[in-house]
Amino acid sequence: MPAIFEHQLVVRQDDIDVLGHVNNLVYLRWMQDAAVAHSAAQGWTTAKYLELGAGWVVRSHKIEYRQPAFVDESIVVRTWIANFKKIQSLRKYQILHSDDDAVLAVAETNWAFIGFEHRVPRRVPGEIIESFVLVEPASEPSLPRQHNRLKKLEQTGKRDDH
Repeated sequence: MPAIFEHQLVVRQDDIDVLGHVNNLVYLRWMQDAAVAHSAAQGWTTAKYLELGAGWVVRSHKIEYRQPAFVDESIVVRTWIANFKKIQSLRKYQILHSDDDAVLAVAETNWAFIGFEHRVPRRVPGEIIESFVLVEPASEPSLPRQHNRLKKLEQTGKRDDH
């Protein structure tokens, strides 16, 4: 049961916006995909939540974009559960470039647990809480040293449109 889950992906052409880099909404999709994959890895698949008649919905997202990502780049989304409260949970993320560990974004999502029938908050069941390892702030993965990927890409000729 990994406390910190790593979700691997490759930037697709349709992730790219008119500025030539990954659109900010794509980061939200990556975060949700990583959260769903982490939950499934812990035994909580979409089917299991449907069977339970309850599951998670987003209350809020916070994203700090640090550097851009480009088509065909390999990305890793690290995610973990920071806390569980009565009806909610805080999940954190680090979105990194796989090749050089450049930090592309740091983020968090506050999730609310609801019953699907009436769409009202429900207490998070103990069996869900027990399926995840909480990661305390002192145990969160440290961010790699920040560096400017664009300058490096320009120097190697891989990025010359700026």
